[in-house]
Amino acid sequence: MIAFSSRRSRIVILGLAAGLMTFAGAERAHAEAQLLIEASTGRVLHAENATYPWYPASVTKLMTAYTTLRAVKEGRISFDTLLTVSRNAAAQQPTKMGFPAGTTVTIDNALKMLMVKSANDMAVAIAEGVGGSIAGFADLMNANARRLGMSQSNFVNPNGLPAENHITSARDLAILARALIREFPEYDSYWHISSIRYGNRVMRNYNSLIDRYPGADGMKTGFICASGYNVVASATRNGRRLIAVVLGAWSGAVRAQKAAQLLERGFNSAGLSWLTPSLGTVDALAPIDAQPPNLREEMCGGHRRKPPSEENEEEPEESATNTSSDSDNGQQAFMLSNLKPANGKYVLGPAVETTPPIVVFTGPTDHPDTVAQTASATPKKKKKATAKTEGKTEGKTEAKSEGKSDSAEKPGKASKAAKPAKPAKPAKPATKPKVTSVNQ
Repeated sequence: MIAFSSRRSRIVILGLAAGLMTFAGAERAHAEAQLLIEASTGRVLHAENATYPWYPASVTKLMTAYTTLRAVKEGRISFDTLLTVSRNAAAQQPTKMGFPAGTTVTIDNALKMLMVKSANDMAVAIAEGVGGSIAGFADLMNANARRLGMSQSNFVNPNGLPAENHITSARDLAILARALIREFPEYDSYWHISSIRYGNRVMRNYNSLIDRYPGADGMKTGFICASGYNVVASATRNGRRLIAVVLGAWSGAVRAQKAAQLLERGFNSAGLSWLTPSLGTVDALAPIDAQPPNLREEMCGGHRRKPPSEENEEEPEESATNTSSDSDNGQQAFMLSNLKPANGKYVLGPAVETTPPIVVFTGPTDHPDTVAQTASATPKKKKKATAKTEGKTEGKTEAKSEGKSDSAEKPGKASKAAKPAKPAKPAKPATKPKVTSVNQ
């Protein structure tokens, strides 16, 4: 009886172990990387998979900005230096300003478009103008990464579009964010602009914590299918600045909420830090030698009701919130988007525009190019708007013609009804609005 009981216990234990291993494997498959640090000291407040390699996506542009600002500080270029949009830069997809080849942009304007619009064409224009080529600029990026101690990072391009061996980690991104804050305090405004205006186009920052989370003051978001939704976010309260990194979130909305939760945890636990075990500093976190997880199927597979793709690199948060066909994931996103902390304050509130959009332009600072006020955000939207205008024009013409015919059949107008109705004049084709070179 004892032997049987012992054998049964072993079976139960083995079964539980197998279940835990399966659960752990599932957790790893859906794992995210999270990190929260103090900007001034580098002290780690929370770490979860923080030293696993990861595909950075457009968060790469923090290093693009860092490398450019170092070149400015060293006197190799100035903010008024003109960059020329090459054919290669103009061909970049998917998120871009859409300027035609030959357009010139100052370093200052290119950085603003890079950080707010996440413009891939501006990233390449900066790389070619500062480093001579994409490869040359990547060498500068990697030299800076080594100097900062970003031992898990290797950059291949300036925009974060999918490329082999283009990797980083939450640890390295926190080190980079801290370096930006410490080395370039005078340029801090570049990573917390809430929106920019080019002509009649207003483009909001994809970092939705700005103007929605109290004290948010940077930095950058990113998305590709392989990495999921990423963000490096900073916020300051009572003179204390924190940096949160979230990699591999399910959507843009979940990404923002998780970053807000991390920041809120850090600010609210400031007086209780002595109760928590020390996690050391971000530089001391031990890197893990592994392959970065590829989340392509999870993020962009057919199981999602509206799967994103590299072609809509940074979708609006509203559409990102409900992208899952799985009820649990959809419910999770909904709950996170309405989350309140225990003290009753909103973690992430509605957007409140605190400053008007920053005006950006092409051409030199002293003689900027004239921007046509009819420019639209994308050529696709322009075509749809044109088609809708044409449809309304044709609809009104048809309705007017039908109205005239119907009036002939009204009581008391029988004699007029006997007369043959005049054929309606053909509707004039709607004049298509001119599309400026901005959207070519």
